[in-house]
Amino acid sequence: MKRQRLRKMILILSLLLFPVTLYYFSPALIINAGFSGIVNGSFIVFVLLFLFSIPFGRLFCAYLCPAGGLQECAFAVKEKNPKQGWRLRIKYVIWAVWLTVVFCCYLAGGGIAAVDFFFETKHGISVSSVQSYIIYYGIVCLVLVPALVCGKRAFCHYFCWMAPFMTLGIRLRRFLRLPGLHIRAKRPENCISCGKCEKVCPMSVAVMEEVRNGQIKSYECIQCGACIDNCPRGVLSYEIRGGQGGTYGVGKKTGLCDSGIVKS
Repeated sequence: MKRQRLRKMILILSLLLFPVTLYYFSPALIINAGFSGIVNGSFIVFVLLFLFSIPFGRLFCAYLCPAGGLQECAFAVKEKNPKQGWRLRIKYVIWAVWLTVVFCCYLAGGGIAAVDFFFETKHGISVSSVQSYIIYYGIVCLVLVPALVCGKRAFCHYFCWMAPFMTLGIRLRRFLRLPGLHIRAKRPENCISCGKCEKVCPMSVAVMEEVRNGQIKSYECIQCGACIDNCPRGVLSYEIRGGQGGTYGVGKKTGLCDSGIVKS
């Protein structure tokens, strides 16, 4: 459980820093920068999220995302699983439309001419004026209201504009058979279907169904490890799957790689 306490502490810290970091996660600011031919901070952050997700999946969502921290604070008010199905595709539609707009903006701006990480921020701080406070609280409502109305991390499921970058990274890793962090059911026969893994999952993944398949492959999984830490039979564990089918076991308690290779 120490891992989950640490994870939540880091998420809360990230949430407290959100007034500073808000513009570095802003899709709108990329559009503004595009008209000027500038690569801004959020552009760079989104590229880094994509690259980070290739080996580590959606670990950013579990440990560092301020929107994730805000939604997990809402668990105290409403902790039910949001509806899945077609609703999970909404964020990809939003993302595709936004990328098209961004491309058109850079095209209209004559292409990339400069890099300015702190574009339209004062001293690197996002919330520094009355107008930026209005934007900040608007984003807070955009993230918080779906979680309060629909359930756990509903914004992540339905509207997040960052999740598709990481999903794309995971898809690329699997296509190229590159090593990457995942959660594996190392002893699926020991599962007693107690349901604790699904109850604690912040992303409402059908963990028990995934366990029967031997590995959690859902793109909604953020590798937070809550299912690992709450499984009474030690069925689940972190592993780094090698490109040729080998897996490097990751210790349940230490989070460190074992020295041996376990063939999958």
